[in-house]
Amino acid sequence: MRMQSAMAYALTEVERATGERVDLDGAVGQGPPDTATYELIRSSETLGCFQIESPGQRDLIGRLQPSTFHDLVVDISLFRPGPVAADMVRPFIEARHGKRPARYPHPDLEPVLRETYGVVVFHEQIIGILSTLTGCDRGMADEGRRALSDPRRQGRVRAWFAEEARKRGYAAEVIARTWEIVEAFGSYGFCKAHAVAFAVPTYQSAWLKAHHPAAFYAGLLEHDPGMYPKRLLLADARRRGVPVLPLDVNHSDAGYRIELECESGVLGVRLALSEVQGITEAEAARIAAGRPYRSLSDLYTRARPSRPTAERLARTGALDAFGAGRRDLLLHIAELHRQHSRQRNEGARQLPLADAARTAPAGLPDLDADERLAAELGVLGLDASGHLMAGHQDFLRELGVVPAREVRDAEHGATVLVAGAKAATQTPPIRSGKRVIFVTLDDLTGLVDLAFFEDSHEASAHTVFHSWLLLVRGTVQRRGPRSFSVVGEAAWDLAELAGLRRTGGLEAVAGRLAAQPVTGPRPAPPGRTIAPAGGGHALHPWADLRPAGDGAAGAGARKLWHASPGSAG
Repeated sequence: MRMQSAMAYALTEVERATGERVDLDGAVGQGPPDTATYELIRSSETLGCFQIESPGQRDLIGRLQPSTFHDLVVDISLFRPGPVAADMVRPFIEARHGKRPARYPHPDLEPVLRETYGVVVFHEQIIGILSTLTGCDRGMADEGRRALSDPRRQGRVRAWFAEEARKRGYAAEVIARTWEIVEAFGSYGFCKAHAVAFAVPTYQSAWLKAHHPAAFYAGLLEHDPGMYPKRLLLADARRRGVPVLPLDVNHSDAGYRIELECESGVLGVRLALSEVQGITEAEAARIAAGRPYRSLSDLYTRARPSRPTAERLARTGALDAFGAGRRDLLLHIAELHRQHSRQRNEGARQLPLADAARTAPAGLPDLDADERLAAELGVLGLDASGHLMAGHQDFLRELGVVPAREVRDAEHGATVLVAGAKAATQTPPIRSGKRVIFVTLDDLTGLVDLAFFEDSHEASAHTVFHSWLLLVRGTVQRRGPRSFSVVGEAAWDLAELAGLRRTGGLEAVAGRLAAQPVTGPRPAPPGRTIAPAGGGHALHPWADLRPAGDGAAGAGARKLWHASPGSAG
């Protein structure tokens, strides 16, 4: 539902900013496949696109290389527990790309499985298999499919299937192999109609990203439908040439908006007042309604922001148009607050506030780049003025770190150093049953997806879970022209290494990288229980969970920036 809201918001923004009315429903199924949309999908640069933005899905579409709407329907259906458990993904992709012929458990099943190269993808195909081999009608076959999800009934379905198929002359090995597929798929797939319904917004969101990128990002940022933090969407927007326009009380609305950037003439995304920590809906509405403002005093008088809100606006650059540095603005805000307080106490006896067009400088040093980034992360949760990895680029070049955009061209099996801000960490169930930590890193050039298998956890898991900026050594694993990942072997906290670089030089960093990592689980933070409670699951000894209500956003944001090279702390 949030994705639908995000797309509707994007269409509204396109019409508001350009006057163009976009028929998004008409973009699906009319005329030939849209080249730009499918090029975007095949590139795997699908951050923000419905259903196909996760690391696993980006890997799958990189291998599958969809070129039609039907391919999207199949992709969404393949990325389900049933097809994965039945090992249907690999044979489908191999058959699709002509690396192996389509194979059927029996020739009689070719009509049922032809459209998916002999691979079971949809519920309807399970129904077709049961109906074909047993001779029952489709209604009864669907009852059998539903019963697969009930362990108490599954045995009876198996016995019925085997007996009826045997009566119809099918060989025991055909029956056994077909039942393996049916049982593994179970009820954990999609019916085709459901997959089509999901593929429509998948295609529409990719179409918007390809043709109206600024509006696409504005909708995502406004409604936040995806799995990644907003700062990652801003980084993706910049990489795709969409300007990120700063917070400005004379231009920003309560919500995200698109507008032409003066220098480039390209539509960009203007940051929203609603992102300011602690701002109320009423304050954001008053600020937006009162634009433009002549001065800081004019803003204070007519929009009536609270002092904390005004100070946060100043620290994040939203008041830069009023002149002076941000520390000077903070000083003037304090003085304005005192004057307003006296006015409320003294009423009409107080003289009107001074209303100079530009705030007079007080001579205080302005915030430096690190302090501005700290303010943005602390107040907005976003690195609004630039990527938080920007300050590390010289250091990364010294270390020989490979940028994300170059990793995609690395050979299979190559050992690389990669680095970035941690964008996502997942430990989903996989076919082998072993625990794998999947991590996505974001640098200035793109994303790198990493997998840390169990043999690396003792040395790396604590760092992976508890560090925001990571340096990782690993091996490139390629599974298709656009599908790659890095198998992590060792991980370091990049902020700590940057601090070591400043105090001990590059030799000290090299020594740290060459040293054997500390192994074994670290002690649990205070207040955290590792042992399983009742019948629950044991908490992973390196998990990044914290006690409820503990510390949080502020501390997390500080970890993102505090140790960048050149920083005072």
